[in-house]
Amino acid sequence: MRACMMVMARIDEIRSLFPALSRKVYGKDLVYFDNAATSQRPQSVIDMWTRISTESNANIHRAVHRLADEATQAYEQARDAVRDFLNAESREEIVFTSGTTAAVNLVAFCFGEAFLKEGDEVVVTEAEHHSNIVPWQMMCRRKGAVLKVLPVDDSGHMMLEKLDGILSDRTRIMAVTHISNVLGLVNPVREIIEKCHSRNIPVLVDGAQGAVHCKVDVRDLDCDFYVFSGHKLYAATGIGVLYGKRKWLDEMPPYMGGGEMVGTVSFDHTTYAPLPMKFEAGTQNFASAATVKPAIELINLLNDNELIKNYDMIRDYLLDRLSSDRRISLYGVPRGTNDEKIPLFSFTVEGVHHEDLALILDKMGIAARSGQMCAEPLMDRFGVTGMLRVSLVPYNTMEEAEYFMKCLDKAINMLI
Repeated sequence: MRACMMVMARIDEIRSLFPALSRKVYGKDLVYFDNAATSQRPQSVIDMWTRISTESNANIHRAVHRLADEATQAYEQARDAVRDFLNAESREEIVFTSGTTAAVNLVAFCFGEAFLKEGDEVVVTEAEHHSNIVPWQMMCRRKGAVLKVLPVDDSGHMMLEKLDGILSDRTRIMAVTHISNVLGLVNPVREIIEKCHSRNIPVLVDGAQGAVHCKVDVRDLDCDFYVFSGHKLYAATGIGVLYGKRKWLDEMPPYMGGGEMVGTVSFDHTTYAPLPMKFEAGTQNFASAATVKPAIELINLLNDNELIKNYDMIRDYLLDRLSSDRRISLYGVPRGTNDEKIPLFSFTVEGVHHEDLALILDKMGIAARSGQMCAEPLMDRFGVTGMLRVSLVPYNTMEEAEYFMKCLDKAINMLI
């Protein structure tokens, strides 16, 4: 009992760091269950953004005056924090972008320019977010390459046994999500990487959800590219990360031209700046980038065994309640232990529109996501037009989960 009370006190302390969590919606305490779309921001992140914006608002890497130096230092300290967070070999392998989408587009364009030709192949999976499908489609169309798809089974697991038959001598790269933003399953990316590397095929991992819920070690994972967004792991919007092995980044041409990405410029010839500046053309979102450092510090704070144990209990509770309700079709069901699933649950209710459910829950103070979750091919795979999704992070509580289940039952009964 004492241990439980201590954990609850710790969670209350963590929640107090997030101003938005204390607000009310329609007179109800906010239950924020849309974290897979964007997480709330702690005061430390808000303070960093405000400090840079009000005290050190100057362009980075250019001027020598005090404000520019402060902004530049905050920006580069964030890069160092990301390098440590991912255990990258060097800070030059960390490129800042505007988000996961921009990072995937950068790789798709630049890798395609360097390594793809007509008849080559790119492999993605059926569980991908649009951001890890469309950029590869665009690149394949430009190059005359072929996009191939690794399917998922009825429970949402990747059909890994089919991968050997999909990969070929023409496969140039594979892109796979670490954790599906719809299914919430931790995918076997290590095994996928090993299979691809045995055929000298590089792998990009979409870590938009993985960076939030898994301890990511890019050297241990041995992925060639890893991408994620700041706003999903407590930082500000408008900042993302591309990790790339130096051997690929060196060979890839720049994504955009402009200031800061150049070495020398003349009308006859331009040379490019060394990594990572080669891929960071123009004025960067330095205020948002600076918030990545306090966000990572918060993630390290949350990496506590008792907090993780409590978090897992909430996941198990919701998984049990949702999967045992015959009115509900849950997508992304673990086949082994629950550890292969994060607390992200997408489901449908027969005869009930997902948006109607979301609107009723909203009136009860619960923020949930409804729609296709930017994964239309996956919706087509399961024969639905959309789903309702709830997604939790460690600042969510068992009391919120119990309240959600009570409200969900009430909403379903209202609509059936």
